[in-house]
Amino acid sequence: MTSSRLIPLIIASALFMENMDSTVIATSLPAMARDLGTDPIVLKLAFTTYLLSLTVFIPVSGWFADRFGARHVFRLAIAIFTLSSIACGLASSLGELVEARGLQGLGGAMMVPVGRIILLRTVPKSELVDALAWLTIPALFGPLVGPPIGGFITDTIGWRWVFWMNLPFGVAAIVLATLLMPDTRVERVPPLDLRGFVLSGIGLSAFIFGLTVMGRGLLPGWTPSLLMAAGAVFVGLYVRHARTSADPILDLRLLRIETFRAGIVGGSLFRIGVGAVPFLLPLMFQLAYGMSALESGLITFVAAAGAISMKIGAARMIRRFGFRKLLLVNGVLASLSMAVMGLLSASTPYLLAVALLFAGGFLRSLQFTALNAMAYSDIDHAQTSHATSLYTVVQQLSLSMGVVLAAFVIETARWFRAESTLTPIDFTIAFAVVAAVSLTAVVQYVSLSSRAGESVSGNRG
Repeated sequence: MTSSRLIPLIIASALFMENMDSTVIATSLPAMARDLGTDPIVLKLAFTTYLLSLTVFIPVSGWFADRFGARHVFRLAIAIFTLSSIACGLASSLGELVEARGLQGLGGAMMVPVGRIILLRTVPKSELVDALAWLTIPALFGPLVGPPIGGFITDTIGWRWVFWMNLPFGVAAIVLATLLMPDTRVERVPPLDLRGFVLSGIGLSAFIFGLTVMGRGLLPGWTPSLLMAAGAVFVGLYVRHARTSADPILDLRLLRIETFRAGIVGGSLFRIGVGAVPFLLPLMFQLAYGMSALESGLITFVAAAGAISMKIGAARMIRRFGFRKLLLVNGVLASLSMAVMGLLSASTPYLLAVALLFAGGFLRSLQFTALNAMAYSDIDHAQTSHATSLYTVVQQLSLSMGVVLAAFVIETARWFRAESTLTPIDFTIAFAVVAAVSLTAVVQYVSLSSRAGESVSGNRG
């Protein structure tokens, strides 16, 4: 098997565990809230804490991969993620669950970008689209089997087992990495940008946490707003630091590259909407329409099936249309598919709901594949580590923003109605808002050259 297939499959064995974990938790959220004695919306802290931890620690992952060897760091990350999954299953309160999820985020922060670094350093650019497809297909089996399995486990033996089942997957991933993965290194490793790490970590964590707890009564008065303001100040200080540092931990100079900048900015706006979908769908089906966790899982998994089906023809579509045309047209369709999900109701024919979810998964997955491939199309080998750190931290930040935005919209809608229960209209509004945000991403692709990323796409305009 060639490196464009073998390496992605090894990395995907870990990503499968991470992606399944996220979708299983979404399906089990109402049961977890009841057991822990908290509101399902407040329990979004378990979502955002994980994403927040990713955001804080991803910047340092590239340096660790260069300094200690990518394979060693990748294996350690899997071990941390697996052990913290066990701790999540043992949690007896919201606080304990949030702490364990934060530790899980530390493991995930090393798994995702380090795996991508290994992929970019071992696969030729002409084979990158195919490699990303091979990477994503196994990883997407997590969302495919996660909802029904999570629903079944939650309804039968309890939600704690959705965390504990990560143990065999983690062990298998470590074994595969040890036996088959090359240990990529670089000749020169600059000193760790400790000041940049502190500034970016404090800034990003304060801003996202303040946004997460705003309006929930978890902190007194203006504290959430002050946290967000302080976070913005520290991020601004980091930007100033990055302009003068020889080797900043997040190299903003990479944004001068047109294709990378479009992948960062446009991808962030698109991911805000996409990040909200796994949070909104299970809640809508269970809380607004009264489905069980298993019933919800059996319908939401269809979106992942649509995503997997797209990967087979992704490379051909990108070669045929090029990045610019495909991102423009598919970006509009993918955003509209999110808005349509908010129009589903208890009276929607099952086959129609399945078809819409399948199509939405197909379109969103195609957009992701094109964005990821285009973003790295003009990145050289020496820039791989910095580019991966910056791209991944922005990606995770936008996904967490999606969860926060979705929760804020449905909380606001509930507040306007002066009711404690959620209704279908709350979710209709939420899906419409996140779809509108995702739609703004297409503006970033208008100015792209028709030959943008041609070394990867194979399209000559």
